[in-house]
Amino acid sequence: MATEAKYSIVREVGRGSYGVVYEAISNQTRSKVAVKRMHCNVPENVELALQEFWALQSVQSQHENVVQLKECILQNGQVFQPISHRYRKSDSHLLLIETCLKGRRCMDPRSACFLWFVMEFCDGGNMNEYLLSRSPDAQLNNSFMQQLSSAVAFLHRNQIVHRDLKSDNILISHRRGSPIVKVADFGLSKVCQGKGNVNQHRFSSACGSNFYMAPEVWEGHYTAKADVFALGIIFWAMVERITFRDGDTEKELLGTYICQGKELIPLGEALLENPNMKLQIPLKNKKSMPDDLCKLLRDMLAFNPKERLDAFQLEVRIRQISYGKKRQRSQR
Repeated sequence: MATEAKYSIVREVGRGSYGVVYEAISNQTRSKVAVKRMHCNVPENVELALQEFWALQSVQSQHENVVQLKECILQNGQVFQPISHRYRKSDSHLLLIETCLKGRRCMDPRSACFLWFVMEFCDGGNMNEYLLSRSPDAQLNNSFMQQLSSAVAFLHRNQIVHRDLKSDNILISHRRGSPIVKVADFGLSKVCQGKGNVNQHRFSSACGSNFYMAPEVWEGHYTAKADVFALGIIFWAMVERITFRDGDTEKELLGTYICQGKELIPLGEALLENPNMKLQIPLKNKKSMPDDLCKLLRDMLAFNPKERLDAFQLEVRIRQISYGKKRQRSQR
């Protein structure tokens, strides 16, 4: 990207199997942006990159709680070519799909092929780090729950199922003073074809992060309601500060689970083994959440997807709970 001098890389802010994320500066506007570079050298990487692109570009109107894609650039060797948002079948797309998804490198085998995503910059890091560095705050938790419910309902209205919701994939921005959450990382997302209720679409690829996966995802047949189950895990862990240590990275992560001796079993997997298991909500302190929030979490984490809230019902219910709201003083 330095060849065109459109952006200047400042520092690396994240790295994973998906690629590398950098903080950068737009040399034209001097504004900060986040740049994700995904290496398109194997079909799996190309699939992740394309799914992220299709999801973000398919959203016709922007939502303040969904990370905004500014542009996407295809790099082949030293050639950088912007990919248009306005049409889905450009020569660049066809070339990328035809060459990489068939297991060949783009154009010249000796050339490096990358897809660069230029997105809005979020200065607060991810939600996991943000919350664990602060004391519990019911009003902040309530705000985050409302924002996330609104974001997921927005995605589902636009026929997008995220499929990998977790606190690590939610970013924090302070642009307007109070913290704003931004759902990010759409590499495992699916854009459902056609119109109608997104909850009617069926998926069979078991994907996501174990501790946030719904029971039916483990079985490999699920709908968009799997996103609501993941939100239920996040909300419960956020309110009670329930964490586990990731075995690969040793990071402390927000997430609920079932203990079997010294082993931590993901909640979705435990429910699959015992569908009649009654969830102990709250887990730590009965005073930590009111009854209406306990009921809401149970409805989000129902074993049977037919008994689970969908994102649109959740968006309404989350506004009605008493948790985190200031008590009104009675007037005499």
